Amino acid sequence: MSISDIITLLSGVALFLFGMTLMGDGLKQVAGNRLELILYRLSGTPLRGLLLGTGVTAVIQSSCATSVMVVGFVNSGMMKVKRSFYVILGAILGTSITGWVICLGYIDGGSGLKSLISTATLTGVIAIIGIILRMFTKSKVKKSIGGILMGFAVLMFGMSTMSAAVSGLGENERFTSFLTTLSNPLLGILAGTLFTAVLQSASAAVGIIQALSVTGAMSIGGSLPLLMGVVIGAAAPVLLSAIGANTEGKRAAMIYPVAGILGVAVTAIPFYVLSLFFDFSFLSRTVDPFSTAAVNSILRLMIVLLLCFAEKPVLGIVSLFVKDGGRKKEKGRASLQLEERFLAYPALAIEQCRIAIDEMAALSKESILASILLLQEYSDAGFDAVAGMESDVDAYEDKLGSYLVKLTGLELTQKQSEDVSEYLHTLSDFERISDHALNIAESAKELHGKKIAFSERAKSDLSVMTDAVNEIIQNTVSAFETQDISLAKNTEPLEERIDELCDEIKLRHISRLQHGDCGIVQGFVFNDLLTNFERVADHASNIAVAMIELNDDSFETHEYLNVIKERNSASFREKYEEYAARYQL
Repeated sequence: MSISDIITLLSGVALFLFGMTLMGDGLKQVAGNRLELILYRLSGTPLRGLLLGTGVTAVIQSSCATSVMVVGFVNSGMMKVKRSFYVILGAILGTSITGWVICLGYIDGGSGLKSLISTATLTGVIAIIGIILRMFTKSKVKKSIGGILMGFAVLMFGMSTMSAAVSGLGENERFTSFLTTLSNPLLGILAGTLFTAVLQSASAAVGIIQALSVTGAMSIGGSLPLLMGVVIGAAAPVLLSAIGANTEGKRAAMIYPVAGILGVAVTAIPFYVLSLFFDFSFLSRTVDPFSTAAVNSILRLMIVLLLCFAEKPVLGIVSLFVKDGGRKKEKGRASLQLEERFLAYPALAIEQCRIAIDEMAALSKESILASILLLQEYSDAGFDAVAGMESDVDAYEDKLGSYLVKLTGLELTQKQSEDVSEYLHTLSDFERISDHALNIAESAKELHGKKIAFSERAKSDLSVMTDAVNEIIQNTVSAFETQDISLAKNTEPLEERIDELCDEIKLRHISRLQHGDCGIVQGFVFNDLLTNFERVADHASNIAVAMIELNDDSFETHEYLNVIKERNSASFREKYEEYAARYQL
């Protein structure tokens, strides 16, 4: 094999990999760029995890990409290690589909009219259709289909190039001698493992084995160990993706090599032991690209079926390799691991942000409710809890803000852009709510430390106010978590009622000061509390308005509020009257 042939072979591999990437990207776009999100949301049971792992891998043409996504899920806390096991098994099986796609490159049409279905003709027609769709259509879906077709054509051309580069090897004695050596199971598995680890693609490794099979010098006995090695070697890029991951993420990454090695062991050892006692004559049969794809699929199916009953042993071995970090996760902060891996998959990145900001919203709500309880019954432990929640919410804002800014620089769909905008607009409001919760807790601490007591009338007024604030914060967070626009529209009428309550309570407090029912010291704390309650309602209003406006494809907060109040809509007035009747002094 000359230098020229080697360069031709490598160029064919490069074209093959590039074509496969183009196909995968196009298929994801046609599927609405939500395959990754579907994989996360719907893989809740072993069977669904297995089927979805197989299906997604078949579409994106990469078991490595699927497994890396799963590592990201586990590392970020979005998925448990146990749940990831079956998805990874599905990825191991799903990558065998690529071998059958490659077989299309070896269709021989014959002569005459039959030549119309030959590989060269088929590749040419597909390339022409693909370039027309990509260059002369405006529809994104049609352009994506064009990308799929162009990717397929490049892949086919890469396969033809590889086959041409190795076509003369069938008569080369050194090559046939080398293949005979690889018929040794241990050497063949090792060679397949190293070869795939270097290429970092099981599909490319299988494609090259199929190209070599065209020489007519390969038998089933020679290709089987190589294909077994490919199963193991495909774990290399998955292991690399675990660098920097936490303990759970590393365990998820270890599932692939452990499952691959164990799966190959439980199929290879019995098979080759039996071959010593029985004549497996089919091992000497010459393989072609089609039979290679069949052997690869059968092998992977057997491995996956066997491993379906070995969940506990595999996860046990993984736990032995990756020990516990010995550090317990802190509440709240454990969810702050925003996966950089997911920036390549915007749907996943946004889903991860949604989960994190929902947790942030829940913490903000909890901090307000806890601070209100401190006014009724103060404790240092309660104060520390509010301070801790405020610190956690600050951490959420810092990390989410930086991550969301990175997302704005990516190519997003309209809905994804709206989600990112909503999260960016509401982050600071949730953070400020927790700040006001800490202010309220500090007022409660001051009242307790200085043994200050409000008058019964002041306590009654504060009780009405805290009930209203309690409702507005609960309604707003619930509306945000469920994206319930109708519930969000209830926030503004209640916010207006809270503003009016603040004004009324301040006037009543001034009256009590004038009559000597309250003192100056109590007055300062009382006014601080009212100011914080009013600000909490304002931030709740900002969150609700952001939801409503972005739902209507705009973001003009002040204009929205002005329109609502100027029109004094029947629904607004009706809800306002309901709150006015409920919260009376």
